[in-house]
Amino acid sequence: TMANPLRAEVVRLYKNVCFSSRAAPQLLYLGREYPKGADYFRDRLRAAFTKNKCVQDPEKIKEMIARGEFVARELEALYYLRKYRAMKKRYYEE
Repeated sequence: TMANPLRAEVVRLYKNVCFSSRAAPQLLYLGREYPKGADYFRDRLRAAFTKNKCVQDPEKIKEMIARGEFVARELEALYYLRKYRAMKKRYYEE
């Protein structure tokens, strides 16, 4: 199994991505608007974490945590961009 501090980091990342919290982006909620649907989003998220559950190397785990955090921020940014474009389209003529 993973070293305890890294395991806690992985669990935190998964929960922050999956479940809404005041400190974390509410990506599961935003996942409802995911083009292929919330179920698809949740299943892919779970599969991504499950695929790497056997990794033991602490450096590799840290890399994957950093990658997961990056993907979460990018997805959040894409949703905000989509929201911004919809608002702009609604209120401004081009």
